[in-house]
Amino acid sequence: MGARELLSVNGLVVNRGARKVLDGVDFSVREGEVVALVGENGCGKTTLLESMAGLHSLSKGVVTRFDGGNESVVRDFDGNRGDILGFGLTLQSDGICGEETVRERIITAIRISGHSPEDSVIDEMLSDWGLGHRASDNVSQLSGGLRRRVAVLSGLAPAVMRADPTVVLLDEPSEGLDKASRELLAGWIRSLSSLGHSIVIATHDYEMISVADSVVSFESNGSLSISPGESLGNASKIPSPTTMVDVSRFSEFINWAWRMEKRNPIDTIGRATPALVAMLLAFTFATDIVRSTENYDLIAALVLAPAFITAVAAPALLKRLSEERVGDWWRAMTGSWSRATFSVVGASFILPIPILYLSWFVIAGDIDSSTNDQVLKWLWLPALSIIDVSAAAAALHLMVSDLRRASAAAGSLLLLVLVWPFLELTSALATIMESGMSFELAIGEPLSDILISSFSAVLVWGVAVIIPDE
Repeated sequence: MGARELLSVNGLVVNRGARKVLDGVDFSVREGEVVALVGENGCGKTTLLESMAGLHSLSKGVVTRFDGGNESVVRDFDGNRGDILGFGLTLQSDGICGEETVRERIITAIRISGHSPEDSVIDEMLSDWGLGHRASDNVSQLSGGLRRRVAVLSGLAPAVMRADPTVVLLDEPSEGLDKASRELLAGWIRSLSSLGHSIVIATHDYEMISVADSVVSFESNGSLSISPGESLGNASKIPSPTTMVDVSRFSEFINWAWRMEKRNPIDTIGRATPALVAMLLAFTFATDIVRSTENYDLIAALVLAPAFITAVAAPALLKRLSEERVGDWWRAMTGSWSRATFSVVGASFILPIPILYLSWFVIAGDIDSSTNDQVLKWLWLPALSIIDVSAAAAALHLMVSDLRRASAAAGSLLLLVLVWPFLELTSALATIMESGMSFELAIGEPLSDILISSFSAVLVWGVAVIIPDE
């Protein structure tokens, strides 16, 4: 009985702009097979490998994974994406945020694949790859060669920890590695192959090609030719697999994002600074003359503006995800709901409430006591709706960043749709100031306006999330 297929590509057509990069590609990887993808720059090696990870939209065809006897779609031309938990991926651009430590990166790659090894196993891996003495250093502090070792190890580690055969996708893994590291990489590849794992390598390096059991060459006419490889290289000792654990990819991403922000709070500072500037400008504008006219709509708008600015500002998470293609690595790991996950995590959950209360005290602090008491009692409701607006804004920012011309002005103008939720909240706060809080669900009542604002924001978020990414 032949080796089982672990991954297959059928009738794959991938366009990048007007250019057809892959045209009707059929390809499969079997259990224990090492495959090298070779060809000139721009021939489609990386596109094929990344399509196998579900990172590219398909004009035609389907990528299918076979895991433990179960068949699942990695991605198809209709935009469907399935769970691909447990595979390893090393991108050509590393896919590592510079604020991560070496140890954190390896642990994250392993945990998101469904394993939780002991510290001694992590130490063994890092020591084998000459990274033990830099385990606590940020990746940004490493040389290019050491950083590449971390990227390669994070691609191999999920398979090392897994007893059942899985797939490892490596894009130019030997690039930037020294001779000893390349030999170690070849040894680990042969060891994983002997355990039934399949490894696909996009490479120009003959040393990596010689390790392969089969070589897939990209011809000038767009077709593929497959020839036997040399299967060279001696297996190296690798750590023993661990048992599977129930790991939420969503919670792993939240933990990662929280660690990065806690270590370098650029999101908090980047949102709070323009909000405070807007608050001071609003305070200058909201003179005693404005307050004395009982222009509640204007006062409500000025009070809400700083928190609204906090909500619609581009999240720092977007910058982190764009660094060295970190976002693509996480998209491959989190699957079909990646943009939804990113937008929720990228929303400002903490700042809207304190900013809104501070804004009220600064701008409308000397308003009559009965109005002040009523507003302070219910101001948290508009603040919660602003959090919904923030999630919608984050989704729009992420959607625009996925466009081929992400800096196009038209994309950023999409944020204007969030003016409607802001106007609804302005109406709600003005009514609370004038007449007090009401729980009637009628047009023009505060609770209705707040619910309409939240519903509008959720609708925008949903549209931005379901639009297919690249």
